[in-house]
Amino acid sequence: MPANTESKPSYRELTGLFRYVRPWRRRFILAMLASFISMGFGLMFPYLVGNLLDAAVPSVKVPTLPPWMRDVNQVALFLAGSLVVQAAFTFFSSYSFNKVGESAVVALRRDLYSRLISLPMRFFGEHRVGELSSRLSNDLAQIQDTLTFTFAQAIRQTMLLVGGIGLIAATSLRLSLVMISSFPLLILLGVLFGRRIRKLSRSAQDRLAETATIVEETLQGIANVKAFGNEQHETTRYAAGLDGFLKIVLKSAKLRAGLISFIIVGIFGSIVLVMWYGARLMQAGVLTHGELTRFVLSTIFVGGSVSSFAEIFTQIQKTLGATQRVRELLAEEPEQLSNAKPAERLGGAVTFDHVSFRYPSRPDLPVLRELSLEAKPGERIALVGPSGAGKSTIVSLLLRFYEPESGRILFDGRSAADFELHSVRGNMAIVPQEVLLFGGSIRENIAYGRPGAGDDEIRNAAARAHCVEFIDRFPEGFETLVGERGVKLSGGQRQRIAIARALLRDPAILILDEATSSLDSESEQLIQSALTALLENRTAFIVAHRLSTIRQCDRIYVIEGGSVTESGTHEELIVREGGTYRRLAELQFTS
Repeated sequence: MPANTESKPSYRELTGLFRYVRPWRRRFILAMLASFISMGFGLMFPYLVGNLLDAAVPSVKVPTLPPWMRDVNQVALFLAGSLVVQAAFTFFSSYSFNKVGESAVVALRRDLYSRLISLPMRFFGEHRVGELSSRLSNDLAQIQDTLTFTFAQAIRQTMLLVGGIGLIAATSLRLSLVMISSFPLLILLGVLFGRRIRKLSRSAQDRLAETATIVEETLQGIANVKAFGNEQHETTRYAAGLDGFLKIVLKSAKLRAGLISFIIVGIFGSIVLVMWYGARLMQAGVLTHGELTRFVLSTIFVGGSVSSFAEIFTQIQKTLGATQRVRELLAEEPEQLSNAKPAERLGGAVTFDHVSFRYPSRPDLPVLRELSLEAKPGERIALVGPSGAGKSTIVSLLLRFYEPESGRILFDGRSAADFELHSVRGNMAIVPQEVLLFGGSIRENIAYGRPGAGDDEIRNAAARAHCVEFIDRFPEGFETLVGERGVKLSGGQRQRIAIARALLRDPAILILDEATSSLDSESEQLIQSALTALLENRTAFIVAHRLSTIRQCDRIYVIEGGSVTESGTHEELIVREGGTYRRLAELQFTS
């Protein structure tokens, strides 16, 4: 996260979200106007009820009332009409606020998701998937509630508060001063409680994100959980996370309950005091029955609006914590991707020139040390060596997931930094050791290599990867759903679909990371024969532990300790006395 991760959230962050409301500002303004009109008619209710009571008592003469307000039937009819008008404007206002709020949150979700998937790989090395999923779900749900309900409610209650105080002051200035005198204490208490609630709300969101991470990891690795019989262990781990979340939530609930209780005592205690004082004034003939009723109803409106501010304030505090997390993600620096124009076709020449690298999450552990290697256009380059030697890191740097700490990577003799990321990656395709298929159809997974490809192109790529043999055996053919992460297919089938995906892309540079490791002997033979023809005029980097798969490579680089210790063809390396490649070959071929 950025350096300001621990900064205190401010209301400026919340108002910053309203830039997402801007595209619907006309609807938002109309909703505001409708809310004002609705609340205006709502504030007429105590005034009309008071006049209705005064009109019902012939002995009461109020000289300021127009003649029609002294007729009970006409006042009642006008009162009923005002309720209908208020209901109509309230419906429009409520629907419009929800429409604007939901639309704004959809735009925010889209931007946040777009920012997440455009962040560099180092970011994902420092954050867990469950935590990020929680930001997209729980945090945005909290913001959604604020934009669609809490904000509109705050506007309504503010109008009721201001209008109610105005009616009270117009009825009796002395009574209004008694009522308003309790507000400063309530506001001060709300601020003090709010700070604590905000802190607890953010902690609760963090704990909830941790539990989401546990669920995400457990379900993704459900086969391992069951294989080791760790269902109870994972249940206990999840329950511990929920207990921590519950503990924080209950602390926050206790504070909110205390705040609401105090407001109830303060507001309704003030109402009782005001009613007692008003009754004394009515006994003295200063107030009429209608004026006292009007004052009491207005006071109830004011009391209700003030008491609702406790919950509104609490919701806003929660949203501030969620907003800060979302803001931090949106503030992360993305990769400089650009797909405004088609990717420039590379010739396929690749050079690593004294490249050194260490992962940002492990700065004390060098992975590559002054590594140099070269691939000419159309060559097949094999990378071999023990686990942890740096082979996968070379692939990551080739794809520009990371930038070298020192040294240069060149494509066609030009620095990698001179190319847009889209241009570099648009010329590459990778078939990883652990194939990840998306939960759609076989057709969609193959087409992922080049979205928009036609059916004939997809089938041709599948045929060249020897996928058609098993695809045609499925009743749904290419429309067969592969299931979550491709669980409905065997390892070899998933691997061949991944190869078809790469072939459909028609890359200048192909990366095979143990691409045949999951295949049985028959499938491996089919794929190897296909690759022999398909790799012509295409640069290929082949990461392999099984040396039998790389005998025909143009050059083999042996990587040890982050450096190239040997290079040459299979025939050259196999006869080198004391060489690492010869030792590995003897171990594998002998066994």
